[in-house]
Amino acid sequence: MNEREIRQILVGQRASDGAGVRLTRVLHPQRPLDPFLMLDEFNSDQADDYIAGFPPHPHRGFETVTYMIEGKMLHEDHLGNRGLLTSGAVQWMTAGRGIIHSEMPQQEEGRMRGFQLWINLPAAEKMKPPAYQDIAPEQIPVVALDGGRVKVIAGRFPHQDRVVTGPVRGVTTDPLYLDVQLAAGKRLDVPTPADYTALVYVFEGELMVADQAVRQGQLARLGPGAFICLQGSDGAGRALVLAARPIGEPIAQYGPFVMNTMAEVEQAIRDYQNGRYTE
Repeated sequence: MNEREIRQILVGQRASDGAGVRLTRVLHPQRPLDPFLMLDEFNSDQADDYIAGFPPHPHRGFETVTYMIEGKMLHEDHLGNRGLLTSGAVQWMTAGRGIIHSEMPQQEEGRMRGFQLWINLPAAEKMKPPAYQDIAPEQIPVVALDGGRVKVIAGRFPHQDRVVTGPVRGVTTDPLYLDVQLAAGKRLDVPTPADYTALVYVFEGELMVADQAVRQGQLARLGPGAFICLQGSDGAGRALVLAARPIGEPIAQYGPFVMNTMAEVEQAIRDYQNGRYTE
């Protein structure tokens, strides 16, 4: 088999979004890694950093994946959907042709910690009806390893004589989304289709990725290959492991709209301004 090598290390930048939520923008939508558009990490025990939340705002043309590590966040949209994200829960939202939603913290103190990932949709699906997959913590399989564990949020993870499959279904880009924790010196090989885009974001400690140290707050973009090799460094490490099928289409992005052309983005803005999202 062919091990993937690191092609690039990216470091997240401090940013603010919503009504003033402080976060780290690990992957910027103006520099996407097809089909991944954006990755934000939020992590604070200071209420002023997150309490204002994300009041109602639109999306069109892509999917958002919110993974809560700690805290509580309430999602509501103009279609009447409502769901409470608690610690360990995931929401996979397909914006499709248009959705207006809010994401508001349901706590006034304590730590709010998690991630939001944007994944592009192909042109044929950008105008499909919006949809949700609300995934409770107990629905996410956890694989115990010798010196670690893997949470399988999406995709397939072979382990011993079985394949563990995450609860997310029906996504064209066939994403793999793992939360991996490894103790010092422990190794894990994660199989991936050779031509899929693959990323590793270390958010605790340090991991060796393809024999190169990747520290907390760093994102490794990997080259093609059949598997990702992870090893615990001097201490334990924890990371998101992401892989998905590239779409290979032009990307036109403006704020919360991701289409194939700027003309389509301008139409999305007009539709939102004219109330077409709520029809």
